[in-house]
Amino acid sequence: MNTILAGCRRVVWLGLLPLAACAPVQTPVSQLSPASARSVAASLQTAELLPAAPKAGSPRYEADRQVFLATRKLQDSPRWALAQQDVDYATPKLMADFSCAMGAPLDAARLPKLAALVDATSNAADASTAPAKKANQRQRPFLIDQGATCQSTAQLAHSFDYPSGHATRGWAVGLVLAELAPDRATDVLLRSRAFGDSRVVCGVHNLSAVEAGAMNGAAVVAVLHASPSFQSSLADAKREWNAYREANNPMPAAQCAAEKALIEPTPY
Repeated sequence: MNTILAGCRRVVWLGLLPLAACAPVQTPVSQLSPASARSVAASLQTAELLPAAPKAGSPRYEADRQVFLATRKLQDSPRWALAQQDVDYATPKLMADFSCAMGAPLDAARLPKLAALVDATSNAADASTAPAKKANQRQRPFLIDQGATCQSTAQLAHSFDYPSGHATRGWAVGLVLAELAPDRATDVLLRSRAFGDSRVVCGVHNLSAVEAGAMNGAAVVAVLHASPSFQSSLADAKREWNAYREANNPMPAAQCAAEKALIEPTPY
């Protein structure tokens, strides 16, 4: 490349070519779309990557049951209320949930590049869970033992437990946000963990499924990093976030301190 440019400068100096002809050609990198993110995630064989779900009668299976039963005492508590709020993980809501962790309000309408990145990452996370759920066919905890749940189980009863899709998405998005704001990484990843913990509190996922979701989310992000489109989208979102953060007030300290006090202890 240096030899070509040097020769080009000489031609320009001789007046034989316009300067624009010597500019290096840059092929634009397309942004990561939800469809391309799903395509990238399809290459990830999570059913082989993740350990098999605990089998009935095993120590881990019984430990899952005990966690489910013990956390039913959280019904109607502040942590239960947060678990109910965490049920909705659509992109605008999910971004807002990370506002305290990121130190500024994450408004999807005002952060379109970041919203597109979160949406694509979420789609990749979702696409990765289905094969592992189908391979393991683990029942959800409320189908094994009786106990209250923080959301309706009418549809959930017909889907599998392992790994947790909410935990996968929460960890994948959290890892991406931590790259955009590494100084906030501890708080961001704490919120990711809490997002998965909410599924245990809610009573709709076993603890082992939430832990598998964390592993699954990390694998999704690792695979996405090999995509030039992801790298381009990540760089665009980082520039947008840096400008936005500088121009906006931080989140209310008291509100965020209360949230951190609620989520820092594990509920199990």
